Amino acid sequence: MNIAPLTDRLLDATGIGFQRPFWLLAIVIPILMLMWVWKRRNRRIAMPYDHRRDPVEGRGWWRTVSTAESLLPACLGIVILILALPLTTGNPITERSLSNIEFCVDCSGSMTAEFGEGNRYDASMKAINEFIGIRQGDAFGLTFFASDVIRWCPLTTDSSAFRCALPFMAPDSQRAIGGGTSIGRALLYCRKVLAEQETGDRMIILVSDGQSGDLYNNQDIEIGRQLAADRIVVYGIHIGDTDVPEQIMNLTGETGGTAFVSGDPAGLDQIFRRIDEMRPAEMKSVEVEQIEHFGPFCLAALSVLGLSVMCSFGLRYTPW
Repeated sequence: MNIAPLTDRLLDATGIGFQRPFWLLAIVIPILMLMWVWKRRNRRIAMPYDHRRDPVEGRGWWRTVSTAESLLPACLGIVILILALPLTTGNPITERSLSNIEFCVDCSGSMTAEFGEGNRYDASMKAINEFIGIRQGDAFGLTFFASDVIRWCPLTTDSSAFRCALPFMAPDSQRAIGGGTSIGRALLYCRKVLAEQETGDRMIILVSDGQSGDLYNNQDIEIGRQLAADRIVVYGIHIGDTDVPEQIMNLTGETGGTAFVSGDPAGLDQIFRRIDEMRPAEMKSVEVEQIEHFGPFCLAALSVLGLSVMCSFGLRYTPW
């Protein structure tokens, strides 16, 4: 006999369920004991009294003594409920909704320009490191681009593996992908990568310091629409003292994102924090926590047992 569905309905209706519902079958034992206490006839003794025609039935005392004798079966019933491990609903169990974040980083020669105490590339890597430190639980990928595009690190939730990939594509040490700036090509490559992800949000953070010829002639709008069709939001970070290129503003706006300009490392850090605030980690409820609920049952069992002990000193059937 499967009584688990019944206990599930009980949990939904009253907030109390049982982890071991098969123990509830034993509740028939105290029920039979209670029936025996109240239905048995073998303790009736007629006591004659002088000057009284009819024998005294004593129904009031009979009910009182029967109630006292019912306390032990009731205590047994509560113990059986305790053995069934009572549960109650607690706080909902939540988990972080995954965000797939692809960093699209410019490593053309202009990224070696002085920027604070280092260059633009070093400041970008440092800011990215700090950003992933406050986004624990998300998946990060890394794509470098110049004239060509290279996928350097696949999407991973292992932030340590991601950090290890950052230092190896410095513009002054790697010229295999050219010296130009092909932002449109890089974003379409990132689009292909993110479109393969079946779960989680999709985000591209573009870090560059230049303009891109492959975004002219309305290509910025077209690429932005393609990204938006795949539910990919793009945030652009333009490093330098000039304004954000119009094409970057148009493209990011089409996806529901925006673009920022940073003239110093401190401003770069603030931009990443601003992006974190604009796209906060979402929590979703996966199930309702069930916690053990022994307190009221133990208190009831001890109270009934104590009352039964007190009643045993006077409220009991003694036929002699």
